Amino acid sequence: MPARAAAVSVHTPVSIHDLKHVSASIPVHTTRQGLLSPAQRTSHSDTRKRLLEATEWLFIEKGYEAMSLRHITARAGANLAAVNYHFGSKEALVQELLSLRLDRLNRERLQLLSACEQQCPEELDADAVLAMLFVPAFRLSHGDASGPAFMRLLGRVYSDPSPFIRGYLQEHYRSISGRFFEAFARALPALPRSELGLRLHFALKALSGMLAGEDMQQLIDSINKGESIDDAELLARLISLISPILTAPFGSPEQIRVIKQVLQLNDTAANATPTAETDDEQHGASVAQHWIHEEHPAP
Repeated sequence: MPARAAAVSVHTPVSIHDLKHVSASIPVHTTRQGLLSPAQRTSHSDTRKRLLEATEWLFIEKGYEAMSLRHITARAGANLAAVNYHFGSKEALVQELLSLRLDRLNRERLQLLSACEQQCPEELDADAVLAMLFVPAFRLSHGDASGPAFMRLLGRVYSDPSPFIRGYLQEHYRSISGRFFEAFARALPALPRSELGLRLHFALKALSGMLAGEDMQQLIDSINKGESIDDAELLARLISLISPILTAPFGSPEQIRVIKQVLQLNDTAANATPTAETDDEQHGASVAQHWIHEEHPAP
């Protein structure tokens, strides 16, 4: 067995396209002299690329724990020996995929944060810091190097509950998380740090869940509401959906009063004697069921 190939540089572009299901696997061979011919090197490079592409799509669709090497090799048209040759394990394969996709993104985020801090260190607000997270990701989502699945991949990465994925993010991107947390802390000085952490957790989880379920064009179509808007307005609308999680009152007296009223009404309704539905109520329920099943089918 030849030695494992060196890891692809994070600067190497890997285009992600819709995969064709290849029925025959590509065998790994060497010449008698132990060196690969140009055709064989091309074959090896193509196999490696297909394995990364298959892993990306399956990770987006299933999550880390649900995808297996058998799923990956079947979709890539390769065999288990090819995975062992190029990567060594499922874990190493996913690590390389995440490095290819996230290293450049986070490097650009840090560069943008540093530039903004130098230009206006005292004027950053929460919306500006959120924009520094979104703008590089939005730009890369339109590039050939990242492909149309880039935003869905980000959504899956930050919402996947696997201890392996959580551990990878913690180990490799702790510094960027710390830098942005401090930037949010400066932008929202009245928030206790523990509360800020909780709010950021909910904000990013909400956004990640949305991105994991939709491709970028679907997200754009939802936000622009049929209007012709530029990237700045599109991102401003997206940020306006997330920003209140960071800035809205946290259990204000007015919010507590309203919720108490709803709880009292719930208790009253739960203890009420059931009555037969009127014709109007039955018709309304029928219309609602039709709307749910015909207009908004379950995902």
